[in-house]
Amino acid sequence: MLSRSVRVAGDEVDEAIISYFKKERNLLIGERTAEETKIRIGSALPEKEEKTIEVKGRDLSTGLPKTVKVSSGEMHEAIKSPINIIVNLIKDTLEDTPAELSADLVDRGIILVGGGALLSGLPELLSKETELPVNLAPDPLTCVVLGAGTYLEELEKIKQRK
Repeated sequence: MLSRSVRVAGDEVDEAIISYFKKERNLLIGERTAEETKIRIGSALPEKEEKTIEVKGRDLSTGLPKTVKVSSGEMHEAIKSPINIIVNLIKDTLEDTPAELSADLVDRGIILVGGGALLSGLPELLSKETELPVNLAPDPLTCVVLGAGTYLEELEKIKQRK
């Protein structure tokens, strides 16, 4: 068995968006606004068709409420760093993967789970970078919790057998 972990996920992508607005737009936004922006126009790959949305926050120089337009291209650049960390971790892990598991990955591919898996373009980016098929789990938001629950049930059965 092989595993790696990095503390980069949806929250870090949201933080990258918050940081982008502070540095580039002089605008303070909250976590909810960052997450909504990520969901609406965030993408791991540049979008073929540029999208824009209005984002509301507080102007850091005046302290007053302000609305700015932001593009999907800007958001792609804003989240590039945490996405690259995830991609590099996956590639590093694949380099250390035993041959038998590598063969399974070539046949079956990688399955993405969790809320971060829903980021536009992430499966395509990972497939391009790993040269493996990458698919979303049928219900990426709840499958992690369901899997953990199944594991705990099996653990109890194993304990009862001893």
